[in-house]
Amino acid sequence: MTPVRLFRKLTRLAIVSTGCALVAVALPTGTAGATPSSGISAVNLAQADIPAGLLPFITGPGQATVREITIAPGGTTGWHFHDGRLVGIVKQGTLTHPGADCKPVIYRQGQLIVEPEGEKNTHVGRNLTKTPVILDVLYLLPKGKPFFEDAPAPACDAPR
Repeated sequence: MTPVRLFRKLTRLAIVSTGCALVAVALPTGTAGATPSSGISAVNLAQADIPAGLLPFITGPGQATVREITIAPGGTTGWHFHDGRLVGIVKQGTLTHPGADCKPVIYRQGQLIVEPEGEKNTHVGRNLTKTPVILDVLYLLPKGKPFFEDAPAPACDAPR
């Protein structure tokens, strides 16, 4: 099964298993030293519990959440990391996605994004274009953890 088909199957499973409707979600506030996000909106599409022991990278029970994230032109997620893994697909636009080494990786419509867990995987998502970026993202997180943890920009990230 291709990664895109797997992502779509997991997305459908999460939607069916929870029966959630579109619900607006406010993004968490930042922490000291963090780089603020701007131009970001997110909607939860589905959510389901993950039994303990099912995923090797989560200790204890987890939570699967599917979100649609929109990054406005010129918008940024701010530097952050995740406590679990993410699998996303670019529905629209072009996402610039540098990691802790500040080397930008470009994702275009139809491409998959896989983000590993942990602070060592700090990154930022930026929309450097004139059209919105829309992502569908499956979050596989330990139960009770936030969607992301704010992080300071690495020294290699020049002020914008």
